[in-house]
Amino acid sequence: MPDLSQEDWRAGGFGLYIHWPFCQSKCPYCDFNSHVVASIDQPRWTRAYLSEIARVGAETEGRVLNSVFFGGGTPSLMDAETVNAILDAVRATWPVANTVEVTLEANPTSIEAGRFAAYADAGVNRVSMGAQALNDADLKALGRLHSVKEAMEAFDIARRLFGRVSFDLIYARQDQTVAAWEAELKQALTLAVDHLSLYQLTIEEGTAFGDRFAAGRLRGLPDEDRAADMWEVTQAVTADAGFGAYEVSNHARPGAESLHNLIYWKGGDYAGIGPGAHGRMTLGSIRLATEAPKAPTDWLLQVERSGTGECVREALSPEDRLAEFLMMGLRMTEGISTERLAVLATPSNHDLYNNISDLQDIGMLLSGDGALRVTSEGRPVLNAILRKLLGA
Repeated sequence: MPDLSQEDWRAGGFGLYIHWPFCQSKCPYCDFNSHVVASIDQPRWTRAYLSEIARVGAETEGRVLNSVFFGGGTPSLMDAETVNAILDAVRATWPVANTVEVTLEANPTSIEAGRFAAYADAGVNRVSMGAQALNDADLKALGRLHSVKEAMEAFDIARRLFGRVSFDLIYARQDQTVAAWEAELKQALTLAVDHLSLYQLTIEEGTAFGDRFAAGRLRGLPDEDRAADMWEVTQAVTADAGFGAYEVSNHARPGAESLHNLIYWKGGDYAGIGPGAHGRMTLGSIRLATEAPKAPTDWLLQVERSGTGECVREALSPEDRLAEFLMMGLRMTEGISTERLAVLATPSNHDLYNNISDLQDIGMLLSGDGALRVTSEGRPVLNAILRKLLGA
């Protein structure tokens, strides 16, 4: 009998993630792999990306590519020539789907907005803008370099040039009230084209905010009750506006969901290229976890000297594959396929099936129409549900 799990990735599709690690400044809440440098040799970086595309392409020849995502860092600091060269190489390496989604993350400063036309000409068809807040005081507190006015100007340009535009907002900020967040969210919805990513501010170790919090100097953060109220407001307001949640933090008009992120959540394959980039690739019967060196110079030199940007390539165990399927898939409102669950799990997973039954009994999970999903009551406590399912 064939091993159906080796073809499981096809349910999510195949995507390419390109990590651009550079920023103009480091935001105090950010724990992403981003770096501030004085100058960037963009032709040299372009050659490294093209080398990696050729390497990955040789392993995945003939696959149809569903999405390309330029993440960071701040990809809107990339020269248009760099983006164009990368996308030319992508199109020469893989057949691309008719519905291919090419997303570039952008900071909404007036300087970067000027690059948008060139990005569109290169083949970018979706922009994700890091607005983060819609008032200048909070933008300053978050360490953002743009003003609300600059964000609105950049957003207007993006809407004229790209068919699909998303933007990010952070809530549960310092001294933010529930009423203030509701008003800001309603304002955002009057501007949004088709997609919003709405994240609760989290304080991460190793960030400037993390250091301030540990020292007792990060004041005004909402308590759990106020943060929960903001979550409820977020769900209600976005649903009323036709931007239903299709994932924990992501809201879209029907049909405007991020195809690239759905590859992650549906357990598809994605190649990660660039400093610190992670990937998941199914080659033969093995699903591999890949990782690249985080330091930009280390990655660049490794590509140039050894012909590969990977520092980790490990086969995932069946247990790890099942855990990832649950952790990623249950983030989606549609949930996970029970047929795929049966392929990745086995009848011997008695604890898992017993835990699913227990969570259904208390209204945290719901099964039907071929899917297992988290209920609206369970969504705010998703992490606890996952710990229960995974026996953690």
